[in-house]
Amino acid sequence: MTSGDPSGGAGPIPRPVLAWGLAGLIPFLGLPMLSLAAPELSAGCDRALGLYAAVILSFLGGARWGRAVSDPEPNPRTIAFSMAPSVAAWGLVLLPAGHSGLQLAGLAAALVLHLLWDLRSQGLPGWYPRLRLILTAGAVAGLAAGALV
Repeated sequence: MTSGDPSGGAGPIPRPVLAWGLAGLIPFLGLPMLSLAAPELSAGCDRALGLYAAVILSFLGGARWGRAVSDPEPNPRTIAFSMAPSVAAWGLVLLPAGHSGLQLAGLAAALVLHLLWDLRSQGLPGWYPRLRLILTAGAVAGLAAGALV
């Protein structure tokens, strides 16, 4: 993993970042559990899960956009790639009803692709790859559970 931290990422993830990041997993993990507990709510839970994943993908893309535009000469490639998560998520949530499994799997794949981009990126805090691994694993687990329930 590459990062902007010369210690190789040995520093801890800042507590507020970790706490809010973990709180962000509640919908990813809670909606599949609700769907399992109340099967009559399954379609709504799948819809909510897909929409939440789309919001998170847009957030991740926006974070990369914000980081890129803070440079005096923003990298045009980074600017372009930072739009991809929002566009992909939007396309996936537009899939017709009855395709929630495909939608959730596609959103999980998009999260993993964004993680891979983050793991290869320079200039991010050394703890950021660990945070992204934890949060992506939780999100993908929730999306997989939602697709299977």
